Amino acid sequence: MSKRTTQVNSAAMLKNVASITEAVEHALNRPSHLPGLVCFHGHSGFGKTTAALFLTVQFRAYHVEADSTCSRKELLLDIAEKMGLTPTKTIRELKGQIGEQLAASRRPLIIDDAHHPARKGFLEILLDIYKKSRDQGTIVLIGEPALPLELKKHFERIDNRILRWVEANPLDMDDARVLRDFYARGVMVGDDLLEEIHRSHAGCTRRIVIDLENVREKALAMGLREIGLDAWRDEKPAEPKKAIRRVG
Repeated sequence: MSKRTTQVNSAAMLKNVASITEAVEHALNRPSHLPGLVCFHGHSGFGKTTAALFLTVQFRAYHVEADSTCSRKELLLDIAEKMGLTPTKTIRELKGQIGEQLAASRRPLIIDDAHHPARKGFLEILLDIYKKSRDQGTIVLIGEPALPLELKKHFERIDNRILRWVEANPLDMDDARVLRDFYARGVMVGDDLLEEIHRSHAGCTRRIVIDLENVREKALAMGLREIGLDAWRDEKPAEPKKAIRRVG
């Protein structure tokens, strides 16, 4: 996507969101001879799940979150439920159902936290689904930084079908300004304060959003429509002192 907008479908359009959106769009419109898998990987807090929710709205994607306790069948049942299917009894039949729906709908399937089924060794069930779609489906795997290495080491048949690898990076100051405009509405947060928030959280989306909300609430409570670093430092509650342990 060549142009970013600040707000799309109630989400802040950050560079990570734009990158994965472009990759999924490319996969959906790929030539028939190219594979349709996309891997989106990066550290916690860099906005991967937020991006997944944006993709769900943008492309009417089927969004499923795997977890540390899910089994093969539970994952398949979750996918079938998202697709509005009446699930069959066996895993083999479920894979066929899901693959057919993926091909017919032309909507992407997003597996969030895909590192969980990868570590349990059953990520290839998604390759089975992809093949059942007659290679017409689009599947997006979202996970931790080690997910690409897991695929290369243990799931070669998936690895060589990845059309696009997208890494979620720390937010830069342009992204921080987008978050400020989106989440600190009603208060103008000064660039000096925004730079301090960005620096202290090393570009972590989640932490920046939390601090922006704290700043917004404090500024409104003070009756301010504009707040900079000096005013924030003056009003920020002091951190509790550590108790001194006396010896003897």
